This record gives sequence, C-alpha cells and structure tokens, in this order.
Amino acid sequence: MNDIRRTILWVIFGFSMVLLWDQWQVHNGKKATFFPSPVQQKAAVADGAKPVVPVAAASAGTAAPVAPAAEPGTPKERFEVSTDVLKLTLDTEGGTLVRSELLKYAETGDKSKNIVLLDDSKDRVYRAQTGVVASEAGGAFPTHKTVMSVSGPRVLAEGENEISIKFTSPDVGGIKLVKTYTLRRGAYDIAVKHELVNTSSVAISPQLYLQLERDGTSPPGGSSFYSTFTGPAVYTEAKKFQKVDFSDIKKDKADFEKTSSNGYIAMVQHYFASAWLLPDGVKRNLSMTPVTLDSPVADCCYRVVMVSPVESIAPGASKTVDAKLFVGPLEEKMLESLAPGMELLKDYGRLTILAKPLYWLLDKLHSFIQNWGWSIVALVLLLKIAFYWLNAKAYSSMAKMKAINPKIMEMRERLKDSPQQMQQEMMKIYREEKVNPLGGCFPIVVQIPVFIALYTVLLSTIEMRDAPWIFWIHDLSSKDPMYILPVLMTMTTLLQTALNPAPPDPMQAKMMWIMPLAFSVMFFAFPAGLVLYWITNNILSIAQQWIINTRMGVPPQFNLPKFK
Repeated sequence: MNDIRRTILWVIFGFSMVLLWDQWQVHNGKKATFFPSPVQQKAAVADGAKPVVPVAAASAGTAAPVAPAAEPGTPKERFEVSTDVLKLTLDTEGGTLVRSELLKYAETGDKSKNIVLLDDSKDRVYRAQTGVVASEAGGAFPTHKTVMSVSGPRVLAEGENEISIKFTSPDVGGIKLVKTYTLRRGAYDIAVKHELVNTSSVAISPQLYLQLERDGTSPPGGSSFYSTFTGPAVYTEAKKFQKVDFSDIKKDKADFEKTSSNGYIAMVQHYFASAWLLPDGVKRNLSMTPVTLDSPVADCCYRVVMVSPVESIAPGASKTVDAKLFVGPLEEKMLESLAPGMELLKDYGRLTILAKPLYWLLDKLHSFIQNWGWSIVALVLLLKIAFYWLNAKAYSSMAKMKAINPKIMEMRERLKDSPQQMQQEMMKIYREEKVNPLGGCFPIVVQIPVFIALYTVLLSTIEMRDAPWIFWIHDLSSKDPMYILPVLMTMTTLLQTALNPAPPDPMQAKMMWIMPLAFSVMFFAFPAGLVLYWITNNILSIAQQWIINTRMGVPPQFNLPKFK
C-alpha cells in the first residue's frame, strides 16, 4: 500500500498546514484561509468632532466623567520631543501622546520613512491617554480632554541621558494633575508620573485611568498569504497573556480578566506594540470598549483601559502614581527586562513551549555567526542532526517500499479486477518483506510541530526586519524582490517529490505533484527568511534521503509525473 502511505503522508502535511492557517486566520478575525480580505475599518477624527470622554471600568462602579471645558484663552498645542530612538508628538490637551515615530526602524515599502506606530491623523487613530475620574458618580476631574500647560526640554541633547516634560492641569473639581514624561536615551519605555494634588477643603478619593485607543484597521505592509494578530491584549499573573479580537469587543464578547494587582494592557501588531504598566501590587480594573467617533467619516475605535483607585487625598496633600508607557519594537530580550510577561507580546501562539527555545538557539547562533540568514541555515542544520535518527527511520521505510514497489505494481495490474484479492495479496507481500506501509509517516509527523514553531519564530522575530543575507537579499522579513528563492524552493520541492515512488493510481499521482506546487506558489509572497528556512530543510532532506537509499541498495531515481 505504498500509494496509501504516500497519500496519508501528504494528507497529514496538507491538513496540518491548512488547519494551522485556518485557525490562525479565525483567531485573528479573518474569514478566508489563504486570501483574507478583512473589512478595513477607517477611523478618523475631523476638526470639530465631539470630544470623546474616558470610560471607567464597569467593575469600578463609576460613571463616565464629563470633560471640563478648557479655560478661556488656553489654546491647544502639539509639539515634538525627540531622543535617539523616538520622535514623539504630545498634545497639551490632556498631555496625550498622539504620535510616535521609531527612528531606528524604516517602513517596509519606503526605507526613506520611519515607522509610525501611534498616530492621530485624518487616516488613523492610535493614541495613549491618561486622566482622573471620580470614584463615585458625579464630579469632574482633569481628564485627557483637559488643556494643560507644559514645560521642559524638547530634544535629548548630546551628553544627556534623559529629559522630562511636565504637564500641569488647571484646578478641576478640587484636583490638580501634574503629569511628567521622562524619556531615556536608547529606551522605548517612558516613565509617566502622575501627581494628584488636592486643592479643595475636603478629602478626595479619585481614580487614575490609563488607556490605549486605536482604530480597527490593520497596519500597512501586511500580506494576503499570512496573517498576524492586531488588537488589544491584557497580561495578569493569574491568567497570563490574553489577546482579544476587535470583533469580540464590538460584540461585547471579550473574555479577559477584569481585575488584578499586576500586569499590563497593550495594543499589539506585527513586530511592534504599545503598553501601559503599573507597579505590581497596585490594584486596577480592566475594560475594553468600542468607541464611536462623531465625525463626517465616523467609524469605530477600540479602547483598552486600566483604572486604578487612588487612596484618599487629604486637603492640601498629594498622591503620586508611577506608570510606564512602552512604545516600540518587540525585541524579546528587551521586553523580558521591562516587566514579567512583557516578552509574551511577541506572541508565538500555542507552540510557545517549542518556539522560545528555538528563538534562544537562533539568537545564540547569530551572536556567533553575525548574519541572520546563515543563522537560519545553521539552525535548520542542527535540527536535522537532532532528528537524524527519526528521519533515517522514515527514509529507510520509504526505501524498503520503493524496493518492493515493482512487485506491488505488477500485482495491482494482475488483480485490478479483483479489489478484495488485491488487498489480501498486498498485505501478504508486506508481511513477507517485513515492511510497514506507514513506517515513514510517524517519524515525520513528530517533527511537524517543531518546524511549525520555527516558522512562527521566523515570522515574528523583528531582528529579521531589514536584516540582509547575501547579494540581492537585503531584508529577510520581506519577499525576495527577484523571486529567486521561491523558484529554488519550488524546484527543491519538486525534486523531493520526484525522488519518491510514484503511486500507481493516476489521481494520487497527480495529487502528489499538485499539492507541493500549490504550497510553493504561496511562498512567492512569503518573507525571504521563511523561504530560506524551507529551502534549507528541503535540500538537507533530499541529501539524507539520497544517502539512505544508496546505503540500502535502492538507487535513487526520479519519477516524473504522468498526467494521462
């Protein structure tokens, strides 16, 4: 049953890939499997749009505050603050971060432009906001709509390691909010200190909220052949990393932990993220809500909010709440140093237990080789060595099947009109020759999760971005501009198929060639690093199969397709 064995093998491979893609697409809110066409939600805020008020966590039992009107004659102002890695645009309305440009990362399609993560323009809404709300219904305190005064330097000068920008709100409801951003050289995490001053004659128990707000559009530069998660996430020590689809928020079906005293909230996309963090031990309520913007091009935005109660503040006293805002790339080692669980923003999915050690090994190889392309080649080589015994078992079984294939073909031709007798004779041949028709499947199936995990590592590792390999490959995270690697990958896949015994059934023979061709087509749009990994795997598999067949006395031969 050589044809059955080969069919089962390809079915396992095919369905593994299909199910992987399908579950990934569904998990990310997509409908199609290989060619997703999500509805792009365009969000914009036009001049004169109604202000959006903050939404406190429902579990906190608070009413939505009313944004106080700006003091007469206090105009809003937007200005830039720069360090060596960040160029931020801050707004005196609420002291809000409305734009972040990452100076060390260029756009995929236009290397002359830097990546813009947060943005508040006519085409996009993505901003980080904070403010104060009452712990009980009623009362109005400084929110992200309150116009504030600002002081502090705008540029990190040579020789300086940090700069601080201070926003001071007017007295609103007996509370004055002093918000201080501290940016450090080389850092993507920003210290944000909130000092709440009680200017009234009675004790006040306010709440501090921190929120990330963005529209539901996918970031530019995505692929139609593979999908990555874009949306909010929550991390708590109790339930760990919890991603939430925009569609679930809109349907009020978001499932995540609502209260905690640790963790963070975040907005995640491919390679980059933003996150608000509070110190461990500080209680907070978490919520996610859709927000309709009243605008000529009105659409929906999504908020992930963290509300933290502040202890009662006596008249004339003040309380300080320290927070941290991360806006930057998903570099795993840097994220690990920021806070527990931050490295999970680089999401490997269900195969994290395999992916993390694979990334560790890849990173170690790169520290020695100093080239991400050759590091991928070296990693696949090490995996092939680690699985040599399993592969040897699989290819030995294939070689045995290939050796008895002529006898099987002759018997099938002779008994083609007697299917039942043919089956009995086939099983007899297998027993006499001591061949297991499925012996080549299991060793390969065992390796599938490892190589899928390696695939997710290569897809999510930002170090591949703008990383050159050789000659024409200047960015391992982008597709091959000359399509040389996909062509080589297709050729090696077909060569590997040709080395396998041809199934006697014409339909199965066609499927044996059509399936690898179909999967090869997808790789023309895949990042060069992924294609390089697959080519290396194919070449090493062909070499090992050739050596094992030769040692077993089964000369390798090419079985070309016959589509008659």
